[in-house]
Amino acid sequence: MTGIALLGSTGSIGLQTLAVLEALPQHFELRAIAARRQSDEFVAQLAAFPGARGWCEEGRPGGLDAGRWADGGLAELAVGDGIDLVVVATTGMAALPAVLAALRAGRRVALANKETLVTGGHLVARELDAIGGDRLDRLRPIDSEHSAIWQCLLGEPIEGVARLILTASGGPFRNRNDTEAGPVTIDQALTHPTWKMGPKITIDSATLVNKAFEAIEARWLYGVPYPRIEAVIHPQSVVHSLVEFTDGTFKAQMGLPDMRLPIQYALTYPDRLRSPMPRTGPTDWGTLDFAALDEARFPAYRTVRSAAAAGGNRGTILNAADEVAVERFLAGSLSFEGIPALIATAVERWGTDAEPELDAIQALDAEVRSTLSAGIGRSVDA
Repeated sequence: MTGIALLGSTGSIGLQTLAVLEALPQHFELRAIAARRQSDEFVAQLAAFPGARGWCEEGRPGGLDAGRWADGGLAELAVGDGIDLVVVATTGMAALPAVLAALRAGRRVALANKETLVTGGHLVARELDAIGGDRLDRLRPIDSEHSAIWQCLLGEPIEGVARLILTASGGPFRNRNDTEAGPVTIDQALTHPTWKMGPKITIDSATLVNKAFEAIEARWLYGVPYPRIEAVIHPQSVVHSLVEFTDGTFKAQMGLPDMRLPIQYALTYPDRLRSPMPRTGPTDWGTLDFAALDEARFPAYRTVRSAAAAGGNRGTILNAADEVAVERFLAGSLSFEGIPALIATAVERWGTDAEPELDAIQALDAEVRSTLSAGIGRSVDA
């Protein structure tokens, strides 16, 4: 029986993880849950899983036994007794210390959080290097694109990889004609053609910042340099990613969009267990289209990729600046077109080539957020 800590239990990935766990009760036991808010959903989860300890930012719910509460937060839950695998389904970089603590304590981590590697990939890589062995057993990607690459690389030497190719739906604006359309509205940006997600990731999908962040993740997960990590537009979201090998062969992982499949694979690796998800096949997929990603159409993608390639502390800056930009766009104080300008301004102001330790990452994150929210960010409103 594998003991699970689920960080981010009330979000979309957290709820789908619970569905997977409930379908495989003979294999997994939920022993810890964490959420940002003391919501009715979180309270109900604590009641439904009486053997699980809990934590949330808003404090212990009334009536919950103090012995079930983790005063040390996410990191305490991640290294708790009986925890074998930590599922990270939180948003933002709050889980980075917990991921580092879990790896140091010998726990395996299933990661559905981009910000951990965007801001602290060098720190995570250091821990994995110290552990040795199969890095993708210790740090298991849940994002559909990275689960796809992981599965395509099974049994393949990394030296034989020519390119990693991430697929992107292109979001709601892949066919937008900027000469005919007016300013992007919030409703337009939140209308994703394929996935149902929270507002932050939906806006990141519209700007393709999420795809640039996935390139950063790929750099740290697989050790492939940025020039060999690409993205293509694939509107149907059936091919989740591809790997090209040095002999010209391609491998792809395919299937209709359903996050429960990569979640289950990360939980059960190296085994494949029967899943309750509906079965589909090629006749259900229809025509599959691919197109080059036009960086001129997605300037935020270009900005993030360029900064990521420069390295140093820029991952932390990119993450913080993007979060502030999205918050301001959703609040109506920044235009959609102003998002890449705000990110570029932040990178220019704070970017250095030094890779920061955890304390410096947290301090830089706070400084960038505070300044962009209250100062220079207000003037970058294209």
